Amino acid sequence: MADIVNLRQARKQKARAEKGRLAEQNRTLHGRSKAERERDRLIAEKAETFVAGHRREASGDPDSPSIGPKSAPRFSDKSDA
Repeated sequence: MADIVNLRQARKQKARAEKGRLAEQNRTLHGRSKAERERDRLIAEKAETFVAGHRREASGDPDSPSIGPKSAPRFSDKSDA
């Protein structure tokens, strides 16, 4: 006697297998190698270091304007009038 097969489950299992095969194919076509990822990470790290090195520091003088988003005026969408 043959095994009973739920056709709905078999169809879904077949679709999952096809989707997995397609995903594997896309990973090989469009994926990045470890060397490419490392190169991009180093470039981003170097850019961040450059920006951090040129960032202005707040002085201890209370008369000088403060630097950064804390000193920016806060606006709301609601009108006060």
